Parts: sequence; C-alpha cells; structure tokens
Amino acid sequence: MFYQSGKENEVICGLCNHHCHIKEGKQGICGVRENRNGVLYSLVYGRLVSERIDPIEKKPLFNFLPGSRAFSISTVGCNFRCLHCQNFDISQYPHSHNGEITGNERTAEEVVEEAVQTGCASVCYTYVEPTIFYEFAYDCSVLAREQQLKNVFVSNGYMTPEVTRHLATVLDGINIDIKGFTDDFYKKVCKAKLQPVLDNVKLMHELGVWVEVTTLIIPGLNDSPEELRDIARFVKSVSPTIPWHVTAFYPTYKMLDREPTPVATLRKARKIGLEEGLHYVYEGNIPGEGGENTYCPGCGVELISRYGFSIRQNDLTDGRCGKCGQDIAGVWA
Repeated sequence: MFYQSGKENEVICGLCNHHCHIKEGKQGICGVRENRNGVLYSLVYGRLVSERIDPIEKKPLFNFLPGSRAFSISTVGCNFRCLHCQNFDISQYPHSHNGEITGNERTAEEVVEEAVQTGCASVCYTYVEPTIFYEFAYDCSVLAREQQLKNVFVSNGYMTPEVTRHLATVLDGINIDIKGFTDDFYKKVCKAKLQPVLDNVKLMHELGVWVEVTTLIIPGLNDSPEELRDIARFVKSVSPTIPWHVTAFYPTYKMLDREPTPVATLRKARKIGLEEGLHYVYEGNIPGEGGENTYCPGCGVELISRYGFSIRQNDLTDGRCGKCGQDIAGVWA
C-alpha cells in the first residue's frame, strides 16, 4: 500500500515521511519493503518475531483502559535508527543480518483469535515502529474491531498524513514519542526529522484517536528546562488533556556513554508539564516514586494509584472523579 511508480522501475514509498525512492531489487530505509520489478512488497506481512500479553500501562497508556491487557505483536524492521533503541535486536535486524527477514508466520485471524482467547482488551502494534508492517497491522485492526477489541499503536509518529487518515479509521489509541524538540536531536540520534512527528500528534488528535505522548529524557541531550518546556507547551497547544509521559533513560545499544536519568530530572520535567497547564504528566521507568498516579485536574484528589505497570486502586466512577464529578479525559470502557 501507499507507493507510486517512478522512472526506470523505481518506486516511491508513501508509507512514512522518509518517502524512500527505492530502486529495483532494493529496500527502503526500514529494510522490510522491497521493490520487485516496479512493485513494492512488504517482506514482513504476518512474520511476527514477538507475540506477548502486556499490561496496557507498559505501552505506556495510562488514560486508556487502565488495568487491561494488550496482545502485543511485532515484526523486524524500523524506519528510525535510534542510537538508544532498547529493541535494537529486532528493529535493526535486517540491517545487522544482511537483509535477512525472520519471524513466525501468522494470519490476522490467528492474532485476533489469540487476543480474544487470552482475555485481552486490545491488540497493540509495538516494539518496533508498527507503520513498517502497516498492511498486516491494518488487517488485524479490522478484524479486532469486529471482535470488539481496541487497537493501539506505539509509534514514532513518522507516518505520512495519508497513512494517518487511513489508520485512524480503525485505531483507538496511540502513544507517540516526541524524542526531543530540535531537528538536530532527531537528525543525530534518530536519523529523522521533528516536524512530521508534531504534525501527526495534531492530526491523530483531530481525527479522534486517543493520544498520549512519551519523552525519554536523556541526560545532556534533551533534558534542559527550555527543551522540556517547549515540548510541554506544544502538547498543551494540541490539548491539555493529552497525557505526557516523561521517562527515565538507561544506557543501551550505541548510547552507553550516558548515565541513567536521575529521579530529580523526572521530577523537574513533571513539574514543568503541570506548570504549563497539562492535566496529566506521568513519570516512567522509575516505579514507586509517586509520579505514576492519575490525579483529578479539578480537585487534585488521587484517582488511580499505580506501582510500575500495576493498578493499586482505581477510584474513577464512569470516567469521572469520584469526589468532585469532573470528567477525566481518556478511554475508560
């Protein structure tokens, strides 16, 4: 899906904002879409390398069916080259294995059936950028909707507007990473650009998909008060009800020269988000520090108490604060 024919059997992929021009016999940046005689093929349709049952809080989605489980799937490949990728073994697999594609063959029907049988409330497309296995994700999403399951993307937000509009017809929730707030960061760390990500946060929200945003805070790279405030202001400009997850970095992959994010930095980021008018700001990857809980933006009472990915207590009443009655933004049923 989403490609055009070019000159001399070249194809132009319209799936993400790289807009790869792919010559005969070659693959796009993601490593999993190949030009065969002027026709673009997905190399990973139904080739799953991961099938797991996760708490929805792991995505992270906190204002979306709290305490529920998500049947999470992934193929190999990714359209980003993040230096700190925690799933680099599968995201960069085609590049590190001379173009090899691995994975167990599954049908969309099998994925949805497994999700239903295991009592999951949603199917989650995650671990790598799910846009790169879009055709399979979309087919699963259509069937999941028929079985009253929700569909969730965990995404870098780099899909084209055409894909976003197509996806929004079957998508219920999405967590989009805003990895930093400068093109320099995106260019050096992710091999991408910032603006398409911001555009997709706006467009997904406008199209009625529940959006949450995550920023992994990396010491010395995107942790200045100015940059964090810029991110918070942007999210607020889209909607103050969009939850912002500020999460701790741990050294991994090609970024082993940085220290883990101090708790104090997360505290600072959460304070900045609340100062800028965001209703829900969550600290992540450091459980038990209190920044994981959901508070009523009206009266300030604690509504959902968490420890890591577990719900300790949920005092929501039909999506409202049990004390003052204010509507709490989210997907609750």
